[in-house]
Amino acid sequence: MKTIGLLGGMSWESTVGYYRAINEGVKNSLGGLHSAKIAMVSVDFDPIEKLQHQGDWDETARILSEAAKNIESAGADFLLICTNTMHKVAPQIESAINIPLLHIADATAEVILEKDIKTVGLLGTAFTMEENFYKGRLIEKYGLKVIVPEDEDRKCVHEVIYEELCLGKIKSQSKLEYLRIIEQLASQGAEAVILGCTEIGMLVNQEDTSVRLLDTTKIHADAAIEKAVGNAV
Repeated sequence: MKTIGLLGGMSWESTVGYYRAINEGVKNSLGGLHSAKIAMVSVDFDPIEKLQHQGDWDETARILSEAAKNIESAGADFLLICTNTMHKVAPQIESAINIPLLHIADATAEVILEKDIKTVGLLGTAFTMEENFYKGRLIEKYGLKVIVPEDEDRKCVHEVIYEELCLGKIKSQSKLEYLRIIEQLASQGAEAVILGCTEIGMLVNQEDTSVRLLDTTKIHADAAIEKAVGNAV
């Protein structure tokens, strides 16, 4: 079994989901008392969040690259960045290490293509929904059409992530707003909606809507399990 490197803490609420999903998947795959071999560094999210909103991505890249090097030194065979947004600095992190990076957008796109989906909605932080590092990768590398919410709805999605979900707060009104936005994306032609922030799965899941949801935390975790043990779960 390969050792999975996890760069977590952004937020720790969603990193818990990674740890649980990966260990449950390895147990289901191998049986018995098997669990995942993991090397993890969990960063302090508060300074990262401040740097994000200040636009100082170079400093976030420096912090996360140092953490990634520590994960490599601890024996990881490959690396997961346990957040969608910080894949904005994935190229800098990749260049700092000598182990492969399992990119969350690539793992998600492969699932989308397997399902023969051409048009997807995308929810996430404002950075993920509005900038090119994630959305552009889906469009340019995989030929997908990507729909994002309108301005006010993007603002709502972003604020709920940072002001509620990253703090472990689950509010019924926010869930209703997210479900409304998901339905809106479907009405615009989205065949599925990417939950493109690792915290969103804490708020909404497939049981809440008839619109197909793609939970990036689960998808990324499943890809890590397959790479670590050599067979999908």
